[in-house]
Amino acid sequence: MTKDKENHTNDVALWLNGQGVCSDLSATLLPIVNAGIEITDAVLAASLEGKTGAAGSVNVQGEEQKELDIITNDIVLRHLEDCRQVCASVSEEIDELIPITNADKNAPYVVCFDPLDGSSNIETNSIIGTIFSVLQLRRNNRPVTEADILGAANNQVAAGYVLYGPTTSLILTTGKSVAMFVLDCKTKHFVLVQSDMKILPETAEFSINSAYTRFWEPEIFAYVDLCIKGKSGPRQKDYTMRWSGAMIADVHRLFIRGGIFIYPSLNKPGSENGKLRFLYEANPTAMLVEVAGGLAHMRADTIRAHQPTGLHQRVPVILGSRNEVKILIDLYRH
Repeated sequence: MTKDKENHTNDVALWLNGQGVCSDLSATLLPIVNAGIEITDAVLAASLEGKTGAAGSVNVQGEEQKELDIITNDIVLRHLEDCRQVCASVSEEIDELIPITNADKNAPYVVCFDPLDGSSNIETNSIIGTIFSVLQLRRNNRPVTEADILGAANNQVAAGYVLYGPTTSLILTTGKSVAMFVLDCKTKHFVLVQSDMKILPETAEFSINSAYTRFWEPEIFAYVDLCIKGKSGPRQKDYTMRWSGAMIADVHRLFIRGGIFIYPSLNKPGSENGKLRFLYEANPTAMLVEVAGGLAHMRADTIRAHQPTGLHQRVPVILGSRNEVKILIDLYRH
């Protein structure tokens, strides 16, 4: 790592050291942090360079790719390429697992990432983000396989996201606490602003795409109906609905104001398991939410107990304030 890169991530490195994180995991996370700094510049430059539109291609999920999807994916992979502790990565934008050619023979980590969550927001200058998860494998001096990665999904040792908005924020956990850093754009340095973020147990906000009401499961409809009835209903308080079009923006709101984020299964072809991918969307955000005192479920089951069957498997997601999530999962259990 160059001196310049050390300066970029100094506060992050100090925080990781204070968390008792081993040197190999720190060496895995710092390149991801540096990728977030570079993506910040790429996002700012995209409008000036006319790179906010469609790339003319689709990803493995059949979604139209934006030019920035491809640019940010390449940035993350380039930063991981020289990380000797990472044997492979999984990206939303690439079908197969991606071997890291410069990795040590028994490199223990896999990085799963969504390089640009909410890319449909690019052209409207709305919030977007990068989500990442680090899984630890048990290597036996052999090439890593998809089965290895799926088997290690419940051995998640770090998770986080970088949010690109009015400020660039990094939210990070290695299992003990959730920290927030803000990028000083003049020095290209992430500054620690909160070392132990907590999600409020109560909320008066819910986040769901109400355009799909006709496709909701009965339990989702019943919960949202409780919220909409407000003070005149059994909850006896008025709610506000928020929906940004970028999962990570709605998840970030949980840490700032509390709330519940729901992307459920839908009763329509192709959406029976929701939209969000387990390895690089549901699993990392679930870890962050749980460490911060919230709950993370898929229907009545916890997200992080799920055993995925594919690199890009979709799952329904319920995240947020503990007391609100309990109400919804109780509807599923009864």
